[in-house]
Amino acid sequence: MQFAGLNGYAVVLAAVLAFMFGWVWYGMLFSDAWLAAVGKSREEVKGEAPSPTPFIISFIGLIIMGLVLAVLLGYLGPGQVTAGNGVIAGALAWLGFVITTMTVNNVFRSAKPALTLIDGGHWLGVLLLQGAVIGWVGV
Repeated sequence: MQFAGLNGYAVVLAAVLAFMFGWVWYGMLFSDAWLAAVGKSREEVKGEAPSPTPFIISFIGLIIMGLVLAVLLGYLGPGQVTAGNGVIAGALAWLGFVITTMTVNNVFRSAKPALTLIDGGHWLGVLLLQGAVIGWVGV
């Protein structure tokens, strides 16, 4: 099996775009639904200065996800790293590892199903976006 390589620029770009996607997903599209799913109200969080720590950890996690996805795509071999194959790899990683693990964890902690749907949808979007970007830019 021939490794196609690794493109750090593609990984960083994928992480930045995925971070922005999360801002749109949670900040614009599902903020009220997510707050309800975690049992908080807008009044509870209003006026709280958000800690930078979750955002820093999130970005580091997105870099790691992008690196792993780029390595997996790289093992498809030269000429096989495409946006389409990146989307497929992202979808399979989500289905095989992310949503399954998230669902099990949320069931055991009695989280509302809406939380699994909202967070699971976010991570599906992240992996599809990262796969497409890494495949498009190349490894």
